Amino acid sequence: MEDYLKAIYQIQTRSGPPVSTSEIAEELGKTPATVTSMLDSLEERSFVAREKYKGAELTPEGETVALEVLRHHRLLEAYLAERLDYSWSEVHDEADALEHHISEEFERRVAAALGDPAVDPHGDPIPSADLVPLDDDETNPLSTHDTGERVVVSRVSDRDREELEYLEDAGITPGTALEIVDVAPFGMVTVETDAGTEQSLPDSVASAIHVQLADGAGPTTHRTEPTDA
Repeated sequence: MEDYLKAIYQIQTRSGPPVSTSEIAEELGKTPATVTSMLDSLEERSFVAREKYKGAELTPEGETVALEVLRHHRLLEAYLAERLDYSWSEVHDEADALEHHISEEFERRVAAALGDPAVDPHGDPIPSADLVPLDDDETNPLSTHDTGERVVVSRVSDRDREELEYLEDAGITPGTALEIVDVAPFGMVTVETDAGTEQSLPDSVASAIHVQLADGAGPTTHRTEPTDA
């Protein structure tokens, strides 16, 4: 149930409610029938509210559970990276396996040991101990920016281990300043890092990198990011 609530929360954060059965199925790698069965259980427990033919939305109770699981997950990622020398490409799967099994006391001690970090190794915000809903995301995918713009990496999707390994080798991690050198019409974005090296990124990778304009870069009009059907 916690996996489903976390998935619904993350989808809602990206695209807003309600969340369709097919979106949840894709997020979790489940069949629509399996998702429908779980949504029935979540609705019975008042964790989600559903509207026929539209989808599901977390109730306040469901959102609280989702935030707690996210806090566990992202604190564990930070601990694994900072204290156990895991790379940022390794921590997601380990945290997925552990997030449901730690006590609140263990969570408190991990947070204290790390100085109560605000973000995980990928730049994703860690919910606070009082589980206040996270602020709206003010970043944009790198793929929506234009040639000549200067941006700073805020966060990177943690779903693809090979992409994370590639980006780490390229020196593109949260906090990295980038200048967009070229945006090719066939879906390739070339950037120059603050180390002076150029990297050409497929659009799928550029879409997984969320950025903000660098200080003094001025306003810009973003291209629309394609959405899945």
